[in-house]
Amino acid sequence: MKEFKKNILIVFCLSILLGCNIGVNKGQSINMDQEVKEELKGVTDTATFGAGCFWCVEAVFQEVEGVISVKSGYAGGFVKNPTYKEVCSGKTGHAEVAQIVYDSSKISFEDLLEIFWKTHDPTQLNKQGNDVGTQYRSSIFYHNDDQKAQAEYYKQKLNESEAYPSDVVTTIEPFENYSEAEEYHQNYFTNNGSQPYCSYVIQPKVEKFRKAFADKLKK
Repeated sequence: MKEFKKNILIVFCLSILLGCNIGVNKGQSINMDQEVKEELKGVTDTATFGAGCFWCVEAVFQEVEGVISVKSGYAGGFVKNPTYKEVCSGKTGHAEVAQIVYDSSKISFEDLLEIFWKTHDPTQLNKQGNDVGTQYRSSIFYHNDDQKAQAEYYKQKLNESEAYPSDVVTTIEPFENYSEAEEYHQNYFTNNGSQPYCSYVIQPKVEKFRKAFADKLKK
């Protein structure tokens, strides 16, 4: 939070200097713009979640206010740059995941965790619905110690409060061995909304999400 306030202060001060044009020539203005862009990079962060088929996870998080981009991919395995077919074999150790880049000034990692846990069944081991296999495991791939601590704390509280009929089995794993999925997997729900899987699996999940998180939808 302190770092974010510092970023805003820097941007504010730079905007005053640029607006007044005090001792700043055209070339210097370009440098200032670049500096502002570098400072603003600190506002973005990345979260990586697995919650069954990545088409479903992608479709949900694409609608969240503050989310900049969502990419379907594979994480956590021991084979470099696996294909979809290889991952589906269950022999690479990967999970299907959504790589989420977000504006941390608009939505927090904690908020993303809440959406993650409430839009799938985290008590199902290595499956979601009819999608079965370790590649469909409920998983959080943390990018730093803070994400790890938040995920572990949240999972502990869910189990202690008996929020679900059985224990949450979500794995909390270090972010490693990630590769982006093939192009035809990206924006799958948007591009293939009339497909049976989209109509009968993804659409109901997205509609349920919209009702539960109406205050977190993109305007």
